[in-house]
Amino acid sequence: MVCVIGLLLGNWQMRRADEKTALSDAIAAAAQVRPVDGRALIDPSEWQAVILEGEWVGEGTVFLDNRIHLGMAGYEVHTPLKLSRERGFVLVKRGWIMAGPDRGKLPSVAVPEGVVAIEGVVRKRHGEGFTLANSPGDGVVLQYIDLDHYRSRTGIAVRDWVLQQNAGPEDGLVRQWPRPDAGVDRHHGYAFQWYSLAGLALVLTLVYTSRSIFRHAT
Repeated sequence: MVCVIGLLLGNWQMRRADEKTALSDAIAAAAQVRPVDGRALIDPSEWQAVILEGEWVGEGTVFLDNRIHLGMAGYEVHTPLKLSRERGFVLVKRGWIMAGPDRGKLPSVAVPEGVVAIEGVVRKRHGEGFTLANSPGDGVVLQYIDLDHYRSRTGIAVRDWVLQQNAGPEDGLVRQWPRPDAGVDRHHGYAFQWYSLAGLALVLTLVYTSRSIFRHAT
């Protein structure tokens, strides 16, 4: 039983490694593609590189709580962008900002006025992270992004994807996004441990069985 469990868990870790390798390839391929005008995109692909032009809607800004950068607690700032030429709205994951000593007071975030052009990648899995919360939250501080909830709460009809901003006007936010494909080597290491456990269980079982057979034979 231990041998079978070890094999199953080892195979699962290898599948996770393969998934992250495929994700890494997708991210690398997207980085080589020239950004396209995202204003006309209705259902873009994950990690597609786009450029958007429009104006920030500062009153729609929300903060994702408990986001860590270099060991420091802070928030991920999301602001909707009203696209030029009446193309609707896109919620933009703008960057990270450190929390102040008073958690009851949100940090000040610059919202540039006028038309801006920003570049980034499409994210359809956006900002969930690890949370025990049953709902995103009702204020400007949220635990995770749910676009239906956001549209209902703000009345801003953002599209069904989020732009993870990589470039644009300087606003003091940190845009060193963690790579979701990290940890391939760790999965390989875990798989090796589980396979080793399965192999050890098999060897011990064979040794014990052979000794038992030998004792009964003599």
